[in-house]
Amino acid sequence: MPNLPPLVYAMLLAPLALILIAAIVKTWQAREARSWPQVAGKVITSVAEVREVKVSDDEREDGFRTESRNFANVTYEYAVGGRKLSCNRISIGEDLGNFQVAEKLAKYPAGSIVTVYYNPKHPDQAVLERDLPKGLWGCLGIGSAIVIAIIFGSAFGLNQSYQYLAHHIGRPDLAGLVIGFGAFGLVIALMAWAVQRQASMATRWPVVPGTIKLSEMEEYHEASEPGEARGVEMFARRVSYTYSYQNVRYTNECARVAAETPAASGKMLERLMARYQDGATVEVRVNPDNPAEATLDARGDGRFAYVLWGIAAIFAALAVFVATRGG
Repeated sequence: MPNLPPLVYAMLLAPLALILIAAIVKTWQAREARSWPQVAGKVITSVAEVREVKVSDDEREDGFRTESRNFANVTYEYAVGGRKLSCNRISIGEDLGNFQVAEKLAKYPAGSIVTVYYNPKHPDQAVLERDLPKGLWGCLGIGSAIVIAIIFGSAFGLNQSYQYLAHHIGRPDLAGLVIGFGAFGLVIALMAWAVQRQASMATRWPVVPGTIKLSEMEEYHEASEPGEARGVEMFARRVSYTYSYQNVRYTNECARVAAETPAASGKMLERLMARYQDGATVEVRVNPDNPAEATLDARGDGRFAYVLWGIAAIFAALAVFVATRGG
């Protein structure tokens, strides 16, 4: 096994552990829901809506920022013990937004009769789907095996590469630096490939009209630096756009601008709005497989891929330079 501190492996495996813990919790909840009684209900609302979701952001004092996401709001009514109740939760699984919005609306149209499973201890808690996706644990098992193989395989490969380079370059003490530059270059190259591939696919997405929308001014404080009582006060605005695809309305964000004064933020916004005017009609490329995903500038995303390729090339050149000229 590679000679790496256990803490390194723990940090690399921590995200996988969190995913598995979340899956265990949801599996337990689904098992509990299997014993819930069922009753007939009726869908009274089935529309797409935009909700503000809190997203972790360690650059802010509060530790989070808000982000607009698209959800399917399916509200249904049902009766328990002569008491009329309503709920809008569809499944046991968490709905993070921007996923299968149109599919859920099509599955549960307004006026349709549905089977409602409710918690007998708290009848106001209910779902329409109480089972987790089939094959969930099979996918998690395969995914976990792949992640573990990649982590330990990569560590072993880096260790072997270090041993090889230490015996084949003029400065063995620089072998770690060569490995570091090479590894960073490889990771960035993979990112560039993914961005370029996504941008290439986006150029073939269908085009629909959209409308630019400018948010109100938002005030917040950045996370404080060591020794500071409080972080810098910032002023920000968001530029988003709305569009419809197959009779479902969506909203996406295309940019954020932030500065230390409202005036500076306004100037930055003016430069951005030279391209996207508030209320202007724009062309939106929509992912037909997930219409909540869209872009205004697929070619711009492709240009960013070239920037990443350039950075990857720089790291590769540094690795070669240190390996050949370090001595």
